[in-house]
Amino acid sequence: MDDRKQRVLEAIVALYTEGGEPVGSGLLCQYLNMSVSSATLRNEMAALTKLGLLEQPHTSAGRVPSAKGYRYYLDHLMRPKGGLSQRQHTEIDRVFAGLDYEPERLAAGAARALAEYTGYTVAATTPRSDDLCIAHFEVVQVGRYSAAVLAVTSAGGVRTRVARLETGLTRADAALLAEVLNRQLTFVAPADLTGSVLAGIAAELGGKGPALYPVVNAAAALLQEAAKARTYLEGQQYLMRWPELGEYLPRVMELFADQERAGRLITPRTGRTTVLLGEDLQRPMPGLCVMSKRYLAGGGLTGAIALLGPARMPFEQLIPILDHFALKLGECMTGQAQEDNV
Repeated sequence: MDDRKQRVLEAIVALYTEGGEPVGSGLLCQYLNMSVSSATLRNEMAALTKLGLLEQPHTSAGRVPSAKGYRYYLDHLMRPKGGLSQRQHTEIDRVFAGLDYEPERLAAGAARALAEYTGYTVAATTPRSDDLCIAHFEVVQVGRYSAAVLAVTSAGGVRTRVARLETGLTRADAALLAEVLNRQLTFVAPADLTGSVLAGIAAELGGKGPALYPVVNAAAALLQEAAKARTYLEGQQYLMRWPELGEYLPRVMELFADQERAGRLITPRTGRTTVLLGEDLQRPMPGLCVMSKRYLAGGGLTGAIALLGPARMPFEQLIPILDHFALKLGECMTGQAQEDNV
């Protein structure tokens, strides 16, 4: 890849991003303003096609970047803009000032806000850590024969399960359950939730144990789920803007219906912004792109936020925006976790 081929590839990526149409040598010549003819550029385009960096989608003379071409561009040629303008910083800060800081609502709200701000689909996870646990339980009667178990995680998230009872739940029953659950199940790792622990809870409940055990089961289920991050997908309608993704929409929805799998997909292994192309997936979806960034929520907790769209996304413009959203999301999550620990 000599300098001229790199400039040609970079220009074709830029022109295809802007127009979404195959790029011909005439348009390329105008864009580059180089002292070479269209014929020379056609030869360079043909050479890049042989290298597998460009594709000719149909009989026209125009070319588009291939997955290999995009990967080369991302790894060697892309130069993200230096940062956001003061106006953009102010806009994003204003967005976060209006969000609910409860961690799960914050993750969903940040994803929705980034989708509206960029016009791309966004996925975000709640903070997670292998040692995340339940810090507090509450038990509330919500119907004649049902009770809600509310659990506050050590990251400040609130999760709820409803248990069905054969008999009504008195205030004394609810108070007893809350007392026992907070003594036996708070700050317990899911791996340590054994049969003997549950047997100890049953013993504390005495003769009421069998009637109240559905509430205990609900609390145990919440504890098992505590270390699992939740993934929120917002702005799904924006995927319909890109014709090349139309056939994959059902598969994208199926993928993000599995929160654990989706969370793994969008969580980078490093702190750098990561771009995953659809061809890299286990079930390839050519033309799709997932650009993700990890955020730090304090106390060893991490999460991720990602943009989903076509491979022809304007990476240079979007990366600084994604990075700043991740930074703000981590700051807000950290602030919430600090409040919960006070």
